[in-house]
Amino acid sequence: MSTPTFTIDDLKRILLEGAGAEEGVDLDGDILDTEFEALGYESLALLETGGRIEREYGITLDDDALTDATTPGRLIAVVNEQLATAADVAA
Repeated sequence: MSTPTFTIDDLKRILLEGAGAEEGVDLDGDILDTEFEALGYESLALLETGGRIEREYGITLDDDALTDATTPGRLIAVVNEQLATAADVAA
């Protein structure tokens, strides 16, 4: 069985479902290295996003992972690390 991969498209979908998008912010641009705050997402929106990711992908993200992942690229990397760890444990 292959390990699922969390992508920028997955993150954008979850961000939009949970917190919407700030007016004037283009999530379709190159946002991987843009701070979440610059994209209009504050800590509460990121906690909601983290909860949605956990439920959808069956993983647990600790609070430090969410606060340390200040950009979409970093959050995607953290989620994919957790997915790989969960797959290794399940194997």
